[in-house]
Amino acid sequence: MIQIIPAIDLIDGRCVRLTRGDYLQKTIYDGSPVDVARSYADCGVKRIHLVDLDGAKVGEPRNLRTLEAIAGAVDCELEWGGGLAGDAALKDAFEAGATHAVIGSVAVRQPELFKNWLSQYGPHIILGADVRNGRVAISGWQDSSPLGIEDLVSRFLPLGLQECIVTEISRDGTLQGPASSLYVRLQRAFPNLSFTVSGGISDLSDIRALDALHLHKVIVGKAIYENRIRLEEIKSWSQNASSPASM
Repeated sequence: MIQIIPAIDLIDGRCVRLTRGDYLQKTIYDGSPVDVARSYADCGVKRIHLVDLDGAKVGEPRNLRTLEAIAGAVDCELEWGGGLAGDAALKDAFEAGATHAVIGSVAVRQPELFKNWLSQYGPHIILGADVRNGRVAISGWQDSSPLGIEDLVSRFLPLGLQECIVTEISRDGTLQGPASSLYVRLQRAFPNLSFTVSGGISDLSDIRALDALHLHKVIVGKAIYENRIRLEEIKSWSQNASSPASM
């Protein structure tokens, strides 16, 4: 079964969601990030997706204290992205409790550094590829690069890359359903790479459809905050995914 990875996006230490990556279309949600993370962990999820939106915007981490607090409160994997632009920032994120680092802008702008991180940290490095109009966006989705997603993946696949999170920006935060054909195409093109679907999940039917397409992982954010997907549903799904019959 496809693995559900709940998302927590952070601005100023608070849970937020953007629409299509636009910082001006921001919704702030009640509840501390630590409490939200704990509620996800109580559902039995194996991993939580954390994004430092402040860090992504300025190019260095801004919410590491929140990461530390979450890491101290839950016992599951934490994938962390946003502002990881240098060795010190990456080390700080791991020391604060991240089990995986999601790297986007560096992979585009400094491919040699990203290669070094793959060599040093192996499967703890995840390529974060955010796509707008067929091109990879960087710097918290504020800038676009000339690279297509296939070009970026092909650059690093021979160097030990194992996971890639692909966000279709036009779907992110819209609750309009995922760009399923994009992920099917990528999974077929790179069968040995684990792709994570990100953007547009509206309810559990979207997740069931992605599972039927044999995709590996899916990030869910706004649909949970808007109560379109209930924690009880995530708990049931996680339990079924962990059962021997689903392996």
